[in-house]
Amino acid sequence: MVDYVFERHLSGGIHIAANKDTSTETPIRRGFIPTTLVLSLRQHRGTPAESLVRVGERVLRGQMIARPGAPPSAAVHASTSGVVRALEERLVLAGDGVQPSPCVVIETDGRDERAPAEPWPSERAAQVERLRSGGLVGLGGAVFPTADKLGTSEPCKTLIVNGAECEPYISCDDLLMREHAADVVAGALLMTDLLATPLCIIAIERDKQRAIEAIEQAARAVEDPRLKLAEVPTIYPAGGERQLVELLSGEEVPSGRYPSEVGYVCQNVATAVALIRLARDAEPLISRIVTVTGGGIKTPQNVETLLGTPIGQLVAFCGGYHSGVVRLIGGGSMMGHALPDDDLPIGKASNCVIAATAAEVRIDPSEWPCIRCGDCAMVCPPRLQPQELLVAAEKSDFDALHLLGLRDCIECGCCDVACPSHISLTERFRHAKRAQAQRDRDVTFSAAPFEHRETRLDAERGRAATLTDRLKGRA
Repeated sequence: MVDYVFERHLSGGIHIAANKDTSTETPIRRGFIPTTLVLSLRQHRGTPAESLVRVGERVLRGQMIARPGAPPSAAVHASTSGVVRALEERLVLAGDGVQPSPCVVIETDGRDERAPAEPWPSERAAQVERLRSGGLVGLGGAVFPTADKLGTSEPCKTLIVNGAECEPYISCDDLLMREHAADVVAGALLMTDLLATPLCIIAIERDKQRAIEAIEQAARAVEDPRLKLAEVPTIYPAGGERQLVELLSGEEVPSGRYPSEVGYVCQNVATAVALIRLARDAEPLISRIVTVTGGGIKTPQNVETLLGTPIGQLVAFCGGYHSGVVRLIGGGSMMGHALPDDDLPIGKASNCVIAATAAEVRIDPSEWPCIRCGDCAMVCPPRLQPQELLVAAEKSDFDALHLLGLRDCIECGCCDVACPSHISLTERFRHAKRAQAQRDRDVTFSAAPFEHRETRLDAERGRAATLTDRLKGRA
């Protein structure tokens, strides 16, 4: 029995075609080993991992090839056995778009030999560090190191395990819950233990009835009173972290703060499965389920894919391309990024690859002036004013962008869909965020010499005052 059914809708959001049927017709496919792996050292938010291997070295499946940098960070492991052929910079799809990154290039040998397993520790502090060395990150797209979320010292009222998967085309979590419901539940309860929280809610959109039934059955089998199941409305972006917290609790996460600061921790269902595999099977994060879909794919499906697999080889495994592909997208159709080619590798943030035809994407880039209709504000989940943000972004008015809440923009793309003038608002906001971050870095850098001088002068004034006091004491 589902514990919570939510009829109310969130602020904003849109109803949009799911486009998931073709990729959910067959079970998850496994067993594909590519000829080459390209493993980025920037597969997570925070500090890049630090390489531990050299060219010519043979590595084994699950072997750590890059250790975590300064927190937040996570390790990177070889996805299968082979020989390191290069340590070089390549383009990869990170959580914030296509960027150059240092990479370890491995020529696989097809033997899939495994490195010695590392057992799961018994103490919580050691378990948190094992999450870091095991390379676990959030697999819903944010790729924030799991050790930093589950290792928090802040009290947690509720753990939310996110199975909403609201974005069009993506179905990897849906299939994972259908086929591995017991692992989702076991991983969710292990997270609950790590956080010492009294409540864990697994939230699933109501259009995923087969997943709901599978999770229900698995939850009944364990009979843990801390575990609840919530059915949430099918509306985009109900699966957003802040949106789920508000939907399930009625509380709004304040601007500039994280859900954990107000007592809520959100993790993806795939992260829960990765955690139980690490604890039970001593398997670090070396693969993930990827939805390969779109009108340009001959056999749309979900594939358990080794991290580092070139997209072109993964598409070939799915039957190859149909003619008429006009755009390759990493991620979903709303928040994904256009890819320059299919040489880019699958990373921890790669939940979907879409080979889109002209009927599936906007080809005409023409835009018209903003008519101030307010439709974008009506659908904005964080309750922002996109039309005002657009004016400030075009003027590079960073003070106004800050006051208007640019940092609260979740880049969901709802405003783009609603805009009758076809203005690419989300891309402008992404660019404005990057420009604002660069400006903040420049200000910090330019202020550093002044701050250093003031610190030095304060110290000298303090020493002079001390000397004066001493001389007064001698008089």
